[in-house]
Amino acid sequence: MGLLLFTTLKSPDAKIAQSVTERFQEEKTENKAEQIKKEDSKKSEKKKEEASVPEIKKEVPKQETSKKIETPQIKEEKKSAETKQQVPAPVQKPAPAPAPKKEVNNKYNFPAAKNNAQLIFVFDDGGQNLSHLSTFLKLPFPITVAVLPQIAHSKETAAQVRASGNELILHQPMQSVNASVNPGPVAIKPDMTDNQIISLLFQNITEIGPVAGMNNHEGSGITADAEKMATVLQFCSQEGIYFLDSRTNVETKIPYVARELGYSWYERNIFLDNEKTKENALKEVKKGLDLANKNGSVIMIGHIWSADFLPAFLKEIYPELKAQGYTFSTVSKSKAKRN
Repeated sequence: MGLLLFTTLKSPDAKIAQSVTERFQEEKTENKAEQIKKEDSKKSEKKKEEASVPEIKKEVPKQETSKKIETPQIKEEKKSAETKQQVPAPVQKPAPAPAPKKEVNNKYNFPAAKNNAQLIFVFDDGGQNLSHLSTFLKLPFPITVAVLPQIAHSKETAAQVRASGNELILHQPMQSVNASVNPGPVAIKPDMTDNQIISLLFQNITEIGPVAGMNNHEGSGITADAEKMATVLQFCSQEGIYFLDSRTNVETKIPYVARELGYSWYERNIFLDNEKTKENALKEVKKGLDLANKNGSVIMIGHIWSADFLPAFLKEIYPELKAQGYTFSTVSKSKAKRN
């Protein structure tokens, strides 16, 4: 209504205009109050509705605990665990202290072994005396014994050497350069034919054999004879035995003949008892150790007739030699072979 009056009057006076304006403002205020009243009424009704509805609590379902099935294996493990808890752990005893190393007296001040040095001891002139032989067979390392043929105790000596587990060879007599020196019975002599030499060697080996090899007794004359030594080396090859050159003559032809025929051989490096004294033997042993450390092995020859001092001396120095790293061998098992 107020809006109609306002738009249709062409020339309203000031009072009408003021009256309309005031009325418009009143209506506006009333409308606003009524609107506020309605909103308050709605809020009140909403609160009443919420108050009238009971609160529903959501129950969280409880998680079911899965039951563990105890198999016989699990039961056994539980039982074992319970037993371990009940039984106290065994008290560990302290490890025994290591036994102190036995000190070797370095009385002779031998050098330490080099190149896996091997010592080979050969004892010549077996067959003359059995009691002398026994002291050598008791040595604490392997040895090679050379037995002279066809003398008083040749066969018995050979049998005892074999029984002891040591190495046996034939100590074959040969003529020396000095014809007045008697090399003994069944010796190879310069005037013999090849067949005579072969027959003689076969006879001697048959008496004391089997043997691993042979070396020369005396023989400075025969070892310097290339033809005679060719016959001897061929016989050794055919019999499957080795030859050890005792080197009684620096002019020996054995290395030359062996190379020509394609044979291997061994040779002596040291004589231990050219002088029958402990001091000389010690000097020669030290020379032998130097050779063994240089070349890997050394062959040292002594004699059964030195039984009064040589076996005891070698037994005395053995622990120190072993402690210094030296090994001991027989000729055939050594690395002293020459080619």
